[in-house]
Order: sequence, then C-alpha cells, then structure tokens
Amino acid sequence: MKKIKIFLLLIVFVLASCSNYLSVTPDNTETIDDIFAVKEQAYNALAKIYSYLPNIADTHSTPFSLGDEYVGRLDYDLTTTYLKAIQIMLGKQSQNDPILGDWSGNQSGHKLYEAIRQCNVFLNHINEVVDMQQAEKDEWAAQATFLKGYYNFLLIQKYGPIVIVDKEISPTAMATDLFQSRQKLDSCFDYVIALMNQAIPNLYPLVQGSDLGQIDQVGATAIKARVLLFRASPFYNGNSDYYSNFLDHDGQPFFPQTYDPEKWKDVIDACDAALSLAASNGKDLFTYDKTIYYGADKQDVLINEDAIKKLYDLRMLVVTPWNKELLWGYSNSYPAGNNISSACNIRLPADLAAESGGTPDNAGWSWNWFGATYAMAERFYTKNGLPIDDDKTFDRNKIYNFITMPSADDPTYQQYAGILQPGAQTIYLYKDREPRFYADLGITGGYWRGHLIRIPTMLYQSSYGGMNTAVNSTDYFCSGIGIQKFVHPESTTGSENRQLHFPYPIIRLADLILMKAEALNEYSGPSQDVYDLVDKVRERAGIPDLEISWSPEMNWARTPDKYKTQAGLRDIILQERSIELAFEGSRFWDMLRWKRAPQEFSGPVWGWNPFAFNAQDFFVLQVKHSLKFNITDCLWPIDLNEMNTNANLIQNPGWQ
Repeated sequence: MKKIKIFLLLIVFVLASCSNYLSVTPDNTETIDDIFAVKEQAYNALAKIYSYLPNIADTHSTPFSLGDEYVGRLDYDLTTTYLKAIQIMLGKQSQNDPILGDWSGNQSGHKLYEAIRQCNVFLNHINEVVDMQQAEKDEWAAQATFLKGYYNFLLIQKYGPIVIVDKEISPTAMATDLFQSRQKLDSCFDYVIALMNQAIPNLYPLVQGSDLGQIDQVGATAIKARVLLFRASPFYNGNSDYYSNFLDHDGQPFFPQTYDPEKWKDVIDACDAALSLAASNGKDLFTYDKTIYYGADKQDVLINEDAIKKLYDLRMLVVTPWNKELLWGYSNSYPAGNNISSACNIRLPADLAAESGGTPDNAGWSWNWFGATYAMAERFYTKNGLPIDDDKTFDRNKIYNFITMPSADDPTYQQYAGILQPGAQTIYLYKDREPRFYADLGITGGYWRGHLIRIPTMLYQSSYGGMNTAVNSTDYFCSGIGIQKFVHPESTTGSENRQLHFPYPIIRLADLILMKAEALNEYSGPSQDVYDLVDKVRERAGIPDLEISWSPEMNWARTPDKYKTQAGLRDIILQERSIELAFEGSRFWDMLRWKRAPQEFSGPVWGWNPFAFNAQDFFVLQVKHSLKFNITDCLWPIDLNEMNTNANLIQNPGWQ
C-alpha cells in the first residue's frame, strides 16, 4: 500500500471543489463506479477519509491550544484566521459561525459529518473493486469503519448527543432520512464502541514502513479505551448538574442523569486489552538510546550523566519519529512552515550561526508565536515529585527571588550541568524542578536544544530566545516562557528542507497507562496496582515514586499520604496527566470531563515582561489576556445554518 500521507494534499486538492455533500468523486465526469473500479482509485477514496483527521499539527487550527497551557501573539484577535483554539478560550465562540466547528466545518473545523458520509460510501462500494483480494478489502473496510467511529467520537467530545448517520444516504432520500434528530448520549457512545469493536479484528496488529499513520489494532484499542474513559467521566456520566433540563423531543434528558460507576470497569478492561496488545507488539515507554548529544552536552554528560540522559529521554520523546511509545500518530502533510514546531522554535542567534550552519535570525519556520503560560511554569513538579505548593522543601515565598547559579568550576554546580547555565541569573522558581520542566520549557537561565546546538536561553529583549524588534516586532514569546517539546533539536531555519518532521501524537503509551490508573482509582479506590501504573510514568520522568514523595517519613509533603485517598489520588493522577501530556491537548479535555473546566479556564493568563532587557524588569508578572470559559462553552454550538435547515435539531444549552 502506498503512503497515505503522500497523497493527502493531492486528494484534498482534487476533491475540494465538490459541492455534493455525499460525493467522493473528484469531478463531475467520474462516478462512484469509476472510483471503486480499481485498487488505486479506491485507495484515493480511503486517503480522502483520512484527510478529515483534525490537523493537530497546524498552529492555527490545532485543538492542542484549548485550555490554559499556550499563549500566542497578543495581536491575533485582529483577524479571524489565527489561533482558533485560543480565540475560543477568550470567549469568542458563537453559534453564528462556530470556531473549530466540526459539525459543519466552520472556522478551521473539519466537516466530520461529511467524513462520516465518505466512510459510508466507501463501505458500501469497496467490495466492488476487482483487483483486490478479499482480505485486503476487509482490512481497508476495517480502517474506514474505525475512522467512522472515531469521527463520531470527536463529535461527541464537542457536542455531546449527536445525529447518527449509519448508512449511505441516497441523493433522492426522503426528508425523514436527511433531517434526523440527535440521539441520547449513551446511545451515541454505544454506537461508537460497536463500530470500533467491529473494526478492530480486521485491522493489522501493527502497521509499519510506508503504512505508518494508518490505524492498526494497537492504536484502535487504545482509542477505544479513551472513548470509554470519556463515557465514564462525570461530565458524560450522570451529569444532572449541568444538563437535567437538556431534553429531547420526547422530553427525556439527552445526558444520563444517574452516575454509573460500572462504566469505569469497562475502561479498565479496555485498557488491559490495549496495554497487552501494545506490549506484544513491542510498544514501551520511550527512552533515548543514542549517544550523540548536542553542543556542550557532550562535555556536561561526563559530569552529570544521569541527569542529562534523563533529560534526553524526555526532550526527544515526542519529536523522535515513530518511536516505540507512539500508538497512533498524525502524519498528514503539514502546511509549510505553519506547524506547531515552527510556531514554538526560537530563532538562531547570529553569533551562533556558524556553529549551527543555519540561517541567523530567520523568521521562517521559527516564529516565536506559541509560548507557555506562567501557570505551566508552576504546574510542573519539584525535583521531589511534588506540586510546588505541597513541597515543604520548596519555599513558595521565594519563587520570585533572584538567584545566581554557581560557576562551572564550583563543585555544587555539577548537579545542574546541562540543566541551568553556570553563573546565570534566574529565579528560585526555576531551580530544583523535575526533569520534564527543563525538557519541555524554554526558560531564562536554562538551555534550548535546537538548530543542532545547545543555546543558553536568556529570554530578555534582544537576547537568546527573546523578542528582537530588528527582526519582527510581533513575533516573540509574549509570556517570556518557551515550549521546546515540539521542536526537534535538528530543525533549523532558512529552508523547509532544514525541518525535521515527526508525527504529532494522537495517543501514546503513557496516556494509556495513566488512563488505566485513573479508571482503577475511580472503580475501586487507591491500590498498589494504581500506584505501580503512575510510578511507571514517574520513573521515566526521573522523579520519586508516589509512596516516596508523599511519605511521612520523607517529610517532604505538606499533605502526607495524600495518595491513599481516592480524591487525593484523583488529583495526583490528573496533575500527572497535565504534566506528562503537557501541550498535547489532554488537559483541556481532562478538565472538561471532570467538570472542572469553567473553574480552571476562567481568569487572567499571566506571563513575564518580554520587553525587558534585564532580570529586574523581565521577571514581573503581567496579564496577557483573560480566559472566559463557562458551562455553556463545555458543549460547542451547532451552526445556526444547520439549525435553520434541520428543524429536528435541538441546540445545545446556552446557545439558543
């Protein structure tokens, strides 16, 4: 089979002008029979189905920036084309033209009902192809069936109860077939799970080589577990607090009104199946197994080997293409220079260009648009594996105090070699944090591994990583905190060919492990099994086990033994997910499904002063913008045009 990702741009271009909502034909001269006459044409139809996957890699349409992790350019609200997810978080959602509206494809959304109809057409006609073996037809049909289920799930995430379009609809169909009502939420989830169960047995266990990016059993079983996790979570499971008056045409609630704890057992079983299948196919938590280090890391690894190796385990986790932790990755073609990696990367300093071989101060593929919020700087753990407010050894009263790191020849500096710069001025908040803090963020006094070198970042104006009015007065990290996580250290500027691309994670093993831990805790409370799952992720992160961090004997935690209560362990697991899966689009949905989104995503977004030239002026917190997210925003509005077209639709609460 040819690479789907190679063909996507071609297929999207060819089919983009089709106005027929149900059509998969590339122009008015070809028919359904033509499309499914031979394997190559049928393959194009399969590629078309994949083209509807949300472009999580695109800076402006990615759902990753929903929530409170990213802060972008402060002038983006002057146009409707930029940073769609952040616009939602600023309270700009509207039923007239929904942002990231996947029901109808509004404002960088994806036309997921069109995608579902494409799946139905494909499934109705794939067996007509003459030059394919039946086993291959069955596998292609399984891919389409799974994607059909997945697209329905993405609609459920945003809209709750949806319209189920299970069959290909004829152009001559009656109005009753065209204009359908929304189904109850549990029925929608059941439908998705049934499709995935139907698809999984006929998928390949693990795709490799040129087929990477297509769904296989490993990825599909993991996604099925995620679907069940959402179904079991309080937002979707017995949500009478929000939606007791959200009723269908028969006066019955769309949302289940009674919490069902047995739904967590289904999550556990699904996670067990997914973890077992992943393990049998060689999946494991990623560790960096190469010995080549960037720039001065080659020297510092000799004196601080364990810390730097751990840093590389985490720094290279997402950007190493198709590594053993990735269960399903987004590999569709990136818009040139418009991916998250480019939006996050700092520019190559002119005086380091010779060392790198790149183009200095080049804005191409190095925008400095996406920075991290100040909240993210606090969210990561201390070196003791505790939240900063729960660590007795970490004095919150000092977090803004200036500190100067020891010099390189000071023996006390060795533990910081490769982590923080010798002799650099920084703040207490940035010292003695967990390895993921230094791997994922770009901070003043730390290092940025990019452009094939190690750059000592000082994010003041006209410094390494800071704003530079000589290059561009609008492209800079307005929070004064960068995001390294999506920037491969070998990506540099000057040419698209200098970019090292990688599949953005749809789901990876650490996510699945923490899903099972959460489900076990919710179903039967704290246990050693739950601790062991969380500790797998913490061990790779280079922090102590739960039982050590919160142990009374260590005397680190202000709330010792917190992990021994269900509520305490729930908070620990959710924070672990917020850190381990930081910037990957997980936190927004975690907070939503636990009904914490309105509280967590309302209020000011803080950051440092990027215009400052020194520490005294730089480390001053400023409000960058204010998040406005309430209960109404938890469900996306259905486009007003759809409401006017289909009288059987009932709008989501608050958008009427």
